[in-house]
Amino acid sequence: MGADKLSSKWFLRAPAADAEARVFLIPYSGCGATMYRRWPDSAGGVDLCPIQLPGRENRMREAAHTTYESLADALAEALAPHLDRPYALFGHCGSALAAYETSVRLVQRGHPQPAALFVSSEVAPQDGPYGRFLEMTDAELAGELRKLMLELGGEPHPELMDMLVGVLRIDVDANKQYFVPDPVVLPCPVVAIGWRGDDGVVPSLMSGWTRCGKTTFELLDGDHYSFLDAPEPLLSLLAAHLDGDRSR
Repeated sequence: MGADKLSSKWFLRAPAADAEARVFLIPYSGCGATMYRRWPDSAGGVDLCPIQLPGRENRMREAAHTTYESLADALAEALAPHLDRPYALFGHCGSALAAYETSVRLVQRGHPQPAALFVSSEVAPQDGPYGRFLEMTDAELAGELRKLMLELGGEPHPELMDMLVGVLRIDVDANKQYFVPDPVVLPCPVVAIGWRGDDGVVPSLMSGWTRCGKTTFELLDGDHYSFLDAPEPLLSLLAAHLDGDRSR
């Protein structure tokens, strides 16, 4: 398979050729790229690129990755053709760990380093595994999926729920086995984003990201799911960090 075709599977839309910079958005556990449906295509000249992961939505027939490390290996290869301008990765909760691992691989493979790594509502690699999903039964995970789908404006289809719960279970199990006692220190800034009303991952639990690189902490209004609405302070934060890199 050619590099262009391989890369295109990972995007619902091709990254904009005229963008000044890019942020690659990795979906939340159990979800596909359409979870970013409320996000604009760009913010402040920065192309916002939702990533489509194997095993969900239009890639449902592909096997989902069972570890963050294997996902990062594949995603780093897919992103390589699109690193010709300043870029960053964004992940929320479990996908923040996938974003970290992907950033590590991009740097280790000699690609242009990210302008920033944005991690939202997740503890650092050496402080996990952590999260309320980790000990849930499949029935409880199904309840969480229904809640999230309704939050996104969808209606859960009973015949699809077993398949969707299966994908979420794979992601949860990936989180349960992920622990990095001595994380790689990234050369790029790490921006740790907490949410004032988040009772799932209290912002104070994110302090360990300082071991992963030069870290700044941002506290935004909202709860664990507020990022789904692409709040203006979040978009401004992403664009501001890329703006500094573009001006160099």
